[in-house]
Amino acid sequence: MPRPITVTQPFLPPLEEFQPYLEEIWQNKWLTNAGPFHQQLEEALARYLGVEHLALFSNGTIALVTALQALRITGEVITTPYSFVATAHSLLWNNLKPVFADIDPDTFNLDPQKIEQAITPQTTAIMPVHVYGRPCDTEAIQKIADTYGLKVIYDAAHAFAVTQSEESVLKAGDLSVLSFHATKVFNTFEGGAIVCPDAVTKQRIDYLKNFGFADEVTVVAPGINGKMNEIQAAFGLLQLKHMPEILQRRQQIDSRYRAGLAGIKGIRILPLPDNSRQNYSYFPILVEAGYPLGRDALYQKLREQDIYARRYFYPLISDFPMYRGLPSATPANLPVASRIAEQVICLPIYPALEDSDVDRVIQLIAG
Repeated sequence: MPRPITVTQPFLPPLEEFQPYLEEIWQNKWLTNAGPFHQQLEEALARYLGVEHLALFSNGTIALVTALQALRITGEVITTPYSFVATAHSLLWNNLKPVFADIDPDTFNLDPQKIEQAITPQTTAIMPVHVYGRPCDTEAIQKIADTYGLKVIYDAAHAFAVTQSEESVLKAGDLSVLSFHATKVFNTFEGGAIVCPDAVTKQRIDYLKNFGFADEVTVVAPGINGKMNEIQAAFGLLQLKHMPEILQRRQQIDSRYRAGLAGIKGIRILPLPDNSRQNYSYFPILVEAGYPLGRDALYQKLREQDIYARRYFYPLISDFPMYRGLPSATPANLPVASRIAEQVICLPIYPALEDSDVDRVIQLIAG
């Protein structure tokens, strides 16, 4: 009986490699509040990702909420319906109104033309998502932001180590927010980070993630508890050492899928972006007309063979009860996103996935 295959699994280095980190934490008795491993990981990640400043968080959602707080965003924020719900939830937690704009049919990222059409006098910011780690049209989005005086906060949950024109995509916009959840390319069990453009912004964010404390007796902002603990940070430091092999294996799986699925009628594979270094965080396919099964039937066929692919992202965020009453959430306003959400399946991709498993998925789809 073949073993179950999930869409993703966390990379777990050998347990014996983690033991020295745990022993040091036990010896230091410093478990949280910017301990030595926390400080080391911030510095190591900034170097690895090619950014100047980075603030670690306990998870990516708290980082999104805090990024909006740090930029004092008000009113309406234009964002995508094609993402994980945390993107829009972070807006509601800040009493902001999400305004959904449609996506590009080839990249699945926010369509800059649709962004511009959605701007009103109440718009103060844009929150795009680098979907599947594929870079947004950052130049076009920044041009719109500059024209209308808007802030840009990128949900870069999928974009760890992604570059565009040999520059980190995390440098785009005013802030970029990463997720280090266990399902991500780089993980710290739970975790996240905000990439900051300068030391002043990082200092404000560091205040906000620690209740607003500037020192022992001074609170300068209504902050939250968003700190990453030492065990998470230690795990991140260890995992960072393995990133070359993690990314190499993901690329190999991506290439194997592309070769094996090429030419299957009704299965559309997204081409790799030009001039971009990818992290191969997801492998989406679209089930289109001409394939003998509908998307949901193929999804069920895979599940019956213990292959737990995911329909990322279905339903759209705009379809959930807390959002579907918004004028911008109507399917007529989001025809491309609505179509893609009905066609997409993300196939399993993670470093421990064996070639034989990839081949089994391909054979089932080829039918």
